[in-house]
Amino acid sequence: MVAAAPSVKRRTSPALAAVLVLIALAIIWELVKLVFRLDSRTLPHLWDILAALGEPSRRNGPPLIAVLLEAAVFTAQGAVVGFAIGAVIGFVLGTVFAHVPILERSLVPYVVASQTVPILAIAPMVVIWLQGSWWSVPVIAAYLTFFPVTINTLRGMKSPDPRAIELMRSYAASTWETLWKLRFPAALPAIFTALKISATSSVVGAIIAELPVGVQRGLGGAILNFNQYYITGPQRLWAAIAVAALVGIVFFAVVSLVERAALRNIVR
Repeated sequence: MVAAAPSVKRRTSPALAAVLVLIALAIIWELVKLVFRLDSRTLPHLWDILAALGEPSRRNGPPLIAVLLEAAVFTAQGAVVGFAIGAVIGFVLGTVFAHVPILERSLVPYVVASQTVPILAIAPMVVIWLQGSWWSVPVIAAYLTFFPVTINTLRGMKSPDPRAIELMRSYAASTWETLWKLRFPAALPAIFTALKISATSSVVGAIIAELPVGVQRGLGGAILNFNQYYITGPQRLWAAIAVAALVGIVFFAVVSLVERAALRNIVR
């Protein structure tokens, strides 16, 4: 008999995988520009975008990268506040729906329907209601955050085996004890999946909210400003878009690290 050699599974590190994806995207970018013969005003070269980061954002002004990083920090503040508010609201709603079936049947359709309204239609109304204050930014970011957290929390809270719930009841466990010792640990993978989705959505919501509010310090104002001068400097607009995407990636990575630490001792 010949013993079969044990199979060795090699996992690619997340950092290496991210680098490979970026390289693939860069190659696709340049291939699209080459195949379709797009000029620099339609689609600039990647090295032109990188070079624009070191150039002044305006005449005798600071480098573009400094302006975009400052704008990214300002936008990230609104996104973080909105993400926290939306995550708390979503978790509370999902938990309540999981324990009160009549509320689930009556209110979940309205929660779903709330996401069918375009955010561009809601943003001006929120700005008017809050009189154009900075809080319009986190409120709109929270609007995009709470829905996936609500739905995934509801699914996660209802995921434990009914026999496990009956076992908790046989031990005379209260609803609160069942929630934190059974339902909540079982729901954590689903909750973190929703949080990773909501992390990037909160950045999008913050950028969109900055436009009707008229905030010029954030990425929304930078994108709007560079869009007006796209013909003379398309690289600046693409650089602002790249920084906005980078902020979303950072948010996603932070939530992923927290997920890895929180679920380290939990069997999925």
